[in-house]
Amino acid sequence: GVDRRAPPLVLILSSHVAASPVGGSAQAAALAGVGVETMLVPTVLFGRHPGLGAPGGGPVGIEIFEGTLAGVEAAGVFGRLDAAVTGYFACPAQVAAAARALDAIRAVNREAWVIVDPIMGDRGVGLYIDEAVARAVAGDLVSRADLIAPNAWELERLTGRGAADPASALAAARSLDRPVLVSSVEIGADIGVIYADAGQAWLASHPRQADAPRGSGDRLTALFAGAVLGGASPREALERSVRAVAGLATGAPVDVRLEALG
Repeated sequence: GVDRRAPPLVLILSSHVAASPVGGSAQAAALAGVGVETMLVPTVLFGRHPGLGAPGGGPVGIEIFEGTLAGVEAAGVFGRLDAAVTGYFACPAQVAAAARALDAIRAVNREAWVIVDPIMGDRGVGLYIDEAVARAVAGDLVSRADLIAPNAWELERLTGRGAADPASALAAARSLDRPVLVSSVEIGADIGVIYADAGQAWLASHPRQADAPRGSGDRLTALFAGAVLGGASPREALERSVRAVAGLATGAPVDVRLEALG
């Protein structure tokens, strides 16, 4: 018969950036492209990426953020979610509100997949959010995640371990005792992404690109989630999402190498 199931539904708690393809708005667009419905509850409303200069706009006030979440919950959405993704936060109060929302989702929907992208900083830049927000994300959200999606620098910050190469990144990821998708793993002239859980670990790598566009990590997390929600195995989802993000950066197909890690 014809499959009439509704498309997967994902709640995103992250940034809305109007003129730059980054953050939660970029994730919503990426997921729409693979047939996943999304709802974005924004933490900030920016005109452009802050790395380009004054972004315009500003943080969403905590009353508005909490009120929006309450409205989503009142609409009965929490019980219908396939996944919830957290990303960029402007203040610790938003992180606390997100943690309460994740608990409320879990209370009515044990099947919902919680993905935490602990957006904090990057190698060469360091921390680019407030220290108190970084502590709140590490303390309040990571423990609630079914999948953590840091870059290698964020993985080092979360674990206190090095993640400068695939072997050390895998060891750091495994120390979190839950599935991890870690991006920006350096492999000589190449760059890679590792997926690791208790039973498997895979590395997808490709030649490093000179100017990887902003928002690559946001899209990677979204496309990995979209592939898994569409029925792909983690290995398939890793290869598919890395190829898609790398191809967006170059405008041409990219050769992605996939290998099993110990």
